[in-house]
Amino acid sequence: MSGALALTLAACGGTGGTLPGGGASSQEIAMTAWIAGFGDAHPDVIASYDPVGSGSGREMFLNSATLFAGSDEPMDADELAKGTQRCFGGEVVELPLYISPIAVAYNLPGLAAEHLDLEPRTIAAIFNGDITRWDDPAIVATNPGVALPDLGIVPVNRSDDSGTTENFTEYLAAAAGDAWPHEPSESWPLSGTQSGTQTTGVIQTMQAAEGTIGYADAAQVPGELGTVAVGVGEEFVPFSAEAAAAVVDASAPAEDASDLRLTIELARDTTAAGTYPIVLVSYTMACSTYDNERDARNITDLLDYIASPEGQARAADPRVAGSAPISDALRKRVDAAIAQISAD
Repeated sequence: MSGALALTLAACGGTGGTLPGGGASSQEIAMTAWIAGFGDAHPDVIASYDPVGSGSGREMFLNSATLFAGSDEPMDADELAKGTQRCFGGEVVELPLYISPIAVAYNLPGLAAEHLDLEPRTIAAIFNGDITRWDDPAIVATNPGVALPDLGIVPVNRSDDSGTTENFTEYLAAAAGDAWPHEPSESWPLSGTQSGTQTTGVIQTMQAAEGTIGYADAAQVPGELGTVAVGVGEEFVPFSAEAAAAVVDASAPAEDASDLRLTIELARDTTAAGTYPIVLVSYTMACSTYDNERDARNITDLLDYIASPEGQARAADPRVAGSAPISDALRKRVDAAIAQISAD
C-alpha cells in the first residue's frame, strides 16, 4: 500500500490489467470494500483508489492519470467539455453510487444529551463566526435541560477543495437564509479558521481540542464525538442512512442530467418528516468510451459490482461505511448507463 494512501488490491496473477482511480475521501471506506469484493471475482485486475479529494480526483481523471474518479460534486460545464477529449470522443459518465449523511460533529466530553438539536440558522451562525460560545441563547433554546458549557466554539472546516464542503455549504445556503451570506463552494469561504486536510484531518483537528465543531462524512465520525440533530420542519432529525436516502428520493434530477449523467438536485430545504438534508451524494465517474476493450471491460465490471445489491449492501454495513443503498429504481438507470460503456 502506497504512502499516498492508495487503497490497492494486489493481483493474484493473470493479465487483467490495472484499474486506477482516485478522488473523494468520503468514499474511501466504501471503495476499500468495493475493491475487495470486485477482486474476489476479478483477481487478475489490480484495482486501486487514492482518496486525494474530489477536486484532485476529477483533475486526475481528466488528465488521464486514472480510469475512474470519485467526486462529491458533479463536473461543471468546462470539465464536461474536457471530458469529451479525455473520453476519446465519448462522454463522462456520472453515477450516484455512494449516498451518505454529512454529520455536524462536536467535541464536548461529558455532555449528557444524545444529540444537540440545532436549527439551520444556528448551525450557519456558528460556522460563520456569529455564535461563539456553547451556552449561547440560540443553542440553549433548542436544548432545554442540557447543561451546556461556558466554553468557546471552535469551528473546523476542510482546508482542501472538497465536495463535502460544497455539499455542506449548499445546505447552509439553501436552509439558513441570510444567516449564511456565502455562495456554495468547494473551498471554505472564511479565512483564519481552524481546518484539516481531507476527512481524516478534520476529525483529527476536532479530536485535539474541546469545544470544536466540524462537518464530515458520517461514517468516519468516531464515537467519542457528539453529533447534531438538525431542524427539519417541526422536528429535529439525527443523521441516519434511512433519513439520507429519504431526502434523495424526495429530490429531482439536476437540470443537465442525462441518461449517462445521473446527477441530482438535492432538496436541501425540505421540510418533509424523517429526512436528513445534510447529505452527500458522491458520484463514481468514468468514460462512456475507452480506447481499448480491456479498460472498458474492467471499468464496466467494477461499476456493475458497486451498483449491485451485493456491492451496495457491503458498503451499507454499519461496520463498513454505513451508507444508504441506492433504490431499485435508481439501479435500473445506473445499469442502463453502464451498459453504454464501450471501446473506441
